[in-house]
Amino acid sequence: MAANETSMFEWNKHRNQRKTPTDPTSMENNLKTPRPPFANACKVSSTFDSEFTESDVADECERLFDEDQELEQLINGQICFKVYPFSSDKTNGNRKIILSGSFNPLHDGHLKLLEVATSICGDGYPCFELSAINADKPPLSIPQIKERVMQFDKIGKTVIVSNKPYFYKKAELFPGSAFVIGADTAVRLINPKYYDGSYNRMIETLSGYKRTGCIFVAGRNVDGSFKVLEDFDVPEVLRDMFVPISTEMFRMDKSSTEIRKSRGV
Repeated sequence: MAANETSMFEWNKHRNQRKTPTDPTSMENNLKTPRPPFANACKVSSTFDSEFTESDVADECERLFDEDQELEQLINGQICFKVYPFSSDKTNGNRKIILSGSFNPLHDGHLKLLEVATSICGDGYPCFELSAINADKPPLSIPQIKERVMQFDKIGKTVIVSNKPYFYKKAELFPGSAFVIGADTAVRLINPKYYDGSYNRMIETLSGYKRTGCIFVAGRNVDGSFKVLEDFDVPEVLRDMFVPISTEMFRMDKSSTEIRKSRGV
């Protein structure tokens, strides 16, 4: 899956934009279209008479999944991600700069952080990533996913919905991407607890990602105090994969949790 990630990204984009099924009549005609140059070279008949009937072709062409069905497949693990390409900015190439989160709700801090990381990176396609599966909580329901996705539609920002709760699984799914995380996430990222308690496995897993990508780390409130990357004991072999975002470039103390509390949610 990871090896074909870029093409899958484009495939999802085009499939989401597809409005009508293929005309079965035109497809049937294509199956019977003469191709003399190829036929002559291969010394076969210049026409190919398919055994497909029009009804066979129509059934195959019209077999499309609606949004709810695709999200159901994603939650069940039948597909790995679904892209909502709401952004009109197509100028930044194939490399993705990804900010993952629950976005409950999406707020100005998320938007500003991805903007800053993109400016540091210099080249890439900025997008958000929402995991429908959480390591410590039940999976999101389809209505919950669609409600959160709607936030990105309103502001014209691309969001990817995946079923990968762990960072290293996201990195496998989107190789070569730059990820943007807060210091609170960085703490978990280098905690052997999330690698079956194995320090060596943690080093091995993150070292594999280090060869193709990097991680931008912004300061965040951790256990009641504001922390930056330099406050944590990052293993030396992994330090150069982390890029700190200075507080001069970005600092946002509010969180989605605090916003929900202020709204009484």
